[in-house]
Amino acid sequence: MLEDVVTPTGPYRLRLMCRADTWCGALADGAEAVAQQRSDGAVVIRAPSEDGLATARFMLALVDDTAEFHRRFNRDPVLGATARSMVGYRPLRLATVAHAALRAVCGQLIEARRAAAIERSVLLELGVSVATTDGLRTLSPLDLRRHGLATSRAATLSRLVRSLDMERLRDYDTPVVLDRLSRERGIGPWSIGVIAIEGLGRYDHGLVGDLGLVKLLSSLRGEWVAAEETAALLAPFEEWQGLAGQLLMLGFARGLIPGADPDVGRRARLRTRRAA
Repeated sequence: MLEDVVTPTGPYRLRLMCRADTWCGALADGAEAVAQQRSDGAVVIRAPSEDGLATARFMLALVDDTAEFHRRFNRDPVLGATARSMVGYRPLRLATVAHAALRAVCGQLIEARRAAAIERSVLLELGVSVATTDGLRTLSPLDLRRHGLATSRAATLSRLVRSLDMERLRDYDTPVVLDRLSRERGIGPWSIGVIAIEGLGRYDHGLVGDLGLVKLLSSLRGEWVAAEETAALLAPFEEWQGLAGQLLMLGFARGLIPGADPDVGRRARLRTRRAA
């Protein structure tokens, strides 16, 4: 087992990110990396190989300084209180872009628990902890349907991994990636957001349409909003939309968003359902 000690760039709180003292991350080769943050702020990573250490550093977002984000938005009227209370938070990442694509397609329009169950079922059939492009290419749309994916989503995932080398997306700037992925039938802004944040480690594209953001915006407006309207909620955060969206949902769950009452959102949703 190899060890690396890394001093994160900018504010960093591992326990805030993984909700535990020790982070464990599955690597694409079937191994696992672990990490802990010392009292002096340095993060100690252990992995079986140099490649594993490099992947773990990426998954832990150790070099992505978020100090500028907090400088700009700690006084934001909507996000400020959350940003101040969660200094050092960064979204954790997956070992492969292909796994982020699997997660994105599994999570489309269904509850998180069901999506996670489908993801686990696919990984179990592949016999891995981390999905790869080559691995997913071995599964037909029919195979994916047996794990609970709807017909259209199974076709989308199968087509996506066969038409793209998912890991090569890391070589391109986000606008190029967005343009390429948006041309895929069945891949919308939310799915692209999952791939950008969890697969590519980008902060400049958020989870547009996420149900958590829909609920937040609905509670602020007092009426149920359409998924695409959440783009306007994220737009003011510009190149930090991915991080901002994550923090907005965390802040909403913790009651840190001024004027956002979950009961207001629930009542708005109920009125919309009754009207339908």
